[in-house]
Amino acid sequence: MLLAASALLIGMPAAAASAASSAAAGTGWIRLAHLSPNTPPVDVYLYSFGNSNAKIVLHHVAYGEVSPYETVTAGDYSVAMRAAGAAASSQPVLSTSVTVKAGHAYTVAGMGPKSGLRLQVLNDDLTTPSGKSSVRVIQASLKEQTVKFTCGGQAIVPKATFASVSSYQAIPANTWTMKAIGSNSTATDRFNMAAGTVHTMVVLDGASGLEIVNLEDAAGAGQPPAGGVTTGFGGTAGHGPGSPAPWLAVIGAGALVAVGGGLRLRRHGLRRQTNTGV
Repeated sequence: MLLAASALLIGMPAAAASAASSAAAGTGWIRLAHLSPNTPPVDVYLYSFGNSNAKIVLHHVAYGEVSPYETVTAGDYSVAMRAAGAAASSQPVLSTSVTVKAGHAYTVAGMGPKSGLRLQVLNDDLTTPSGKSSVRVIQASLKEQTVKFTCGGQAIVPKATFASVSSYQAIPANTWTMKAIGSNSTATDRFNMAAGTVHTMVVLDGASGLEIVNLEDAAGAGQPPAGGVTTGFGGTAGHGPGSPAPWLAVIGAGALVAVGGGLRLRRHGLRRQTNTGV
């Protein structure tokens, strides 16, 4: 029944008012992520096309960290990844281009193993059928090469391979028990999937096995993209700051406070810098 419900593609889209407003203003959204388990922390730069001054810089981005969405003018951008602490003028380890369309949202993520690291541009959905929630799965666990992801006991991604990204599926709004099932580890957590919300469930390697982290892409009808993390009701939600397990940054862009030319995104050193003159 859950799978049948996910096939319903009619209804009023969530976040339509916000997307329409941003499209009229000529702006979109972009967020940056590090989802490569055995790649050390990196510095990530966002450049507008033809401008060598970085618009945004994220310092010391570790595995499992995702920035909030940033509002940017529609147009062409490049994303460069350098080793943490490397000079801004040094050759990037990786780079890619992304075209931001007005009213659309994107995630640029470092994916795969260190030996095959790549920057992948993901188109983030901001709409879902009326009365439904939407969910997709990013499989970022290297220890478990293949994971079965279930929602309410039903497999929504029967075989999620490492570094894969599923398509979005519409599900009934509810509080669901979700599981990531590997050959040697299973993560279980409960998440509130409210009507009109859009979610990216990220499967990570934790200190003692698999973990599931819930990124809320869109928070509901008429709301701008959320981009941040919503924790569940137990399980792996809420790591302490001293935990060696990776976790995703739980910070809204509006709450950031400028410190010495950069904005601190993480207690242990991830900083965001912006160039407002770009």
